Amino acid sequence: MSHVVSDKPFTLAGRTYQSRLLVGTGKYKDLDETRAAIEASGAEIVTVAVRRTNIGQNPGEPNLLDVISPDRYTILPNTAGCYDAVEAVRTCRLARELLDGHKLVKLEVLADQKTLFPNVIETLKAAEVLVKEGFDVMVYTSDDPIIARQLADMGCIAVMPLAGLIGTGLGICNPYNLRIILEEAKVPVLVDAGVGTASDATIAMELGCEAVLMNSAIAHAQNPVLMGEAMKHAIIAGRMAYLAGRMPKKLYASASSPLDGLIR
Repeated sequence: MSHVVSDKPFTLAGRTYQSRLLVGTGKYKDLDETRAAIEASGAEIVTVAVRRTNIGQNPGEPNLLDVISPDRYTILPNTAGCYDAVEAVRTCRLARELLDGHKLVKLEVLADQKTLFPNVIETLKAAEVLVKEGFDVMVYTSDDPIIARQLADMGCIAVMPLAGLIGTGLGICNPYNLRIILEEAKVPVLVDAGVGTASDATIAMELGCEAVLMNSAIAHAQNPVLMGEAMKHAIIAGRMAYLAGRMPKKLYASASSPLDGLIR
């Protein structure tokens, strides 16, 4: 970040991060591509689907942590693939056990396989249990400002409304609801899901989001490593533009050059 920009630090669960880009680890062709793309992105927080990825629960199989070292990255276990609160809570407990008492988790409870939309009722149930058990809960949710407020009030350390459905790459489908969530936010707001390309990430940051989490936009790019680097720059540019404050939109043209002293 440029030295001329005054910005508050991006902090989660008492730890400060330089990068405002969080990335997933699924959908890459192999672990080498996973490692290279994540390195290119500059991300410091890497989310892992505990139910689909081996982080030690399957001895003898390739372990993601061999290429994404917990010494270098903050591992953010998530509950992808969970469809009720009981499953999600069980998965977070397993992650805490596998990662030596690690408390930071990303909670997502899905409604169905077709939309992967969050089931907010089950999400609220799971969040309540996990917060009481001492987890630091970052929570995937709908773009409903009321639900986002309730999750924050419940004790979640970050709310993560979707920009679009998971894996669709449709970009930010409802910026107006996101703006309401951001205006009311008492905890960091991160866009989660729906980003397809660099401009989507930039728009999320220009709206005032603290950070953006993505997976498919990088992993499904024709060149994931190059897209990882593109996303790094997109996040930085969007944050700087937000801090700078954009010019107002106007209906009619306004001359760029002054009219004083015009030669006639």
